[in-house]
Amino acid sequence: MALPERMKFGIFLGPFHRVGENPTLAMDRDMELVQWLDYLGYDEAWIGEHHSAGWETISSPEMFMAVAADRTKHIKLGTGVISLPYHHPFMVANRMVQLDHMTHGRVMLGVGPGALPGDAYMLGIDPTTQRERMDEALGLVIRLMTETEPITYKSDWFELKEAMLQLRPFQKPTMPITVASVQSPSGVALAGKYGASVLTITAPRDPSADGRSDLANLWTIAEDSAAEHGHTMNRDEWRLVLPVHLAETKKEAMEDARIGAGRYQREYFEYTMGRDALDCPLEKIIDVMVDNGTWIVGTPDDCIEGIKRLEERSGGFGGFLVQTIDWAPREKLLKSYELLARYVMPHFQGSVVSTAASNQWAYEHQETLMAGRTRALDKAKADWAGRPR
Repeated sequence: MALPERMKFGIFLGPFHRVGENPTLAMDRDMELVQWLDYLGYDEAWIGEHHSAGWETISSPEMFMAVAADRTKHIKLGTGVISLPYHHPFMVANRMVQLDHMTHGRVMLGVGPGALPGDAYMLGIDPTTQRERMDEALGLVIRLMTETEPITYKSDWFELKEAMLQLRPFQKPTMPITVASVQSPSGVALAGKYGASVLTITAPRDPSADGRSDLANLWTIAEDSAAEHGHTMNRDEWRLVLPVHLAETKKEAMEDARIGAGRYQREYFEYTMGRDALDCPLEKIIDVMVDNGTWIVGTPDDCIEGIKRLEERSGGFGGFLVQTIDWAPREKLLKSYELLARYVMPHFQGSVVSTAASNQWAYEHQETLMAGRTRALDKAKADWAGRPR
């Protein structure tokens, strides 16, 4: 399966900010980053929803997106993701449809069950019910956006009484809808059930995990689920997410992020989230994660090769999102996104095909072209010498 003629590029903005820094400035930087990406020609930015643990400090992606839409011109904005079990589906549908109109069709709805255990705990939600509630809520959000008859529905956690939206979505039949998937098959199966796209937080292949992080296997599950429910999956709408940092040389890129990347892994995943600790010093974590393909850190060429490896593992996809992490100095982070836009995106969007072809044509015809130039100069000199005096 080949990659699409024009791959989409964007970011997945958790965001991830170390505990202890000014959260207001961190959020301002998040907004500045989206504006920078809009200028660089990125296609989309997905904004997360989190309520605990102190690292991912945006609690309402819709509010962030509303401001970002006013400060940008082109980039599309998605919820990455709205945790559906935390919300009444009628309110989710209403807020997203309003945003769809206010942005004139620049929003996308990404949904998930809720990733942080602390969020569900504080809301009094049994974590074993989250995926079932997500399924139930997503079905009704889609119905509210696409059906015109009032909907009455009673659940054990919400109720609808002759509910209908005052506004229909600006985008027809509705805004793009995507389901987040990490390693378990539930997300891709749900996307297939509702004909939604998939946004996968990628992970290295782990044979001991029964293929759960096998991208090709996840896509097969999505296609089987879609076929069962009368839908067809589209690989061009499948987005993969990976942390990336680029510089002019791999050595520079590794040193830019070495300490920040180690802190991110150790302080967030291991200390805060309770994941198993990597058996290596903090400053060596980046080497381990780059070597096993979990992160891409290096030059634009390294990033191109990393995306090609993802193509091989997945069988083909249509969108590449950088997971944003504050793991290098600010100017280095902004430069990384610029390098990706200048040298990686064109490779997967066909935007340098014509310039390269034109350059090759000039190279192949240089003798003929230079001969013509020489004749023109000789004639100009002769004409000047023979002019009336």
